[in-house]
Amino acid sequence: MFETLDLDVDARGVATLTLNRPEKRNAMSGEMIAELHVAADHVADDAGIRVVILRGAGAMFCAGGDLNWMKAQIGADNATRATEASKLAAMLGAWNSLPKPVIGRIHGGAFGGGVGLASVCDVAVASLETKFGLTETKLGLIPATIGPYVIARMGEGPARRVFMSSRIFDAREAQGLGLIAKIDADLDAAIEAEVLPYLACAPGAVAEAKALALQLGGAPNAAAVEASIKALVTRWENAEAGEGVAAFFEKRAPSWAETN
Repeated sequence: MFETLDLDVDARGVATLTLNRPEKRNAMSGEMIAELHVAADHVADDAGIRVVILRGAGAMFCAGGDLNWMKAQIGADNATRATEASKLAAMLGAWNSLPKPVIGRIHGGAFGGGVGLASVCDVAVASLETKFGLTETKLGLIPATIGPYVIARMGEGPARRVFMSSRIFDAREAQGLGLIAKIDADLDAAIEAEVLPYLACAPGAVAEAKALALQLGGAPNAAAVEASIKALVTRWENAEAGEGVAAFFEKRAPSWAETN
């Protein structure tokens, strides 16, 4: 069904969706972004699925956006950039509003877009050694389309501690920021403990309760999402973005970086 994801559903109706590009640290390519949206629609429409576990294969949950995909956008025309940014935003929106509970199993690392994926989970559980970072500005980019969901999860004040600096932070700080709910050495047991209560709940009531929570909590609206799309397209046009991504591929420091 998918090239970059694995989807498994057990007899209880618990779906496990695995980001499956371990050789790329599960970085989100254009293909993965498209498949994540298809997966969200499939899960939403399948009445037999009651809970979703989102996880990554290999050593890391998600390294963020695929740099080759970003490089392609920097070299593309405006229409193509806008289309690709809109696809990313639509995928995140689909997962954020999914009418099923989404439980994130976060291990190894979650960077950039990986933080965005963690932010659209209803509950995210991480292992203690997991590292996090909104690392876009180090590359001359910004956490644009993930921004509405990161800010909604952390709150503006806490988010500003990590939103612009590209600073790597640990699981304890991520918990303090509200990004993750729990830290547990036994992730599988912790995830199962989150799954079980939902299996005693009415699925329709769970869906309506989630929709109400999003409404009452001020979920990102269309204007905020559109602003994030425009911000990403504008940033892709900036010379800093080209320099940052080029420096990454050339294995050198970008022009603005201190080298002392």
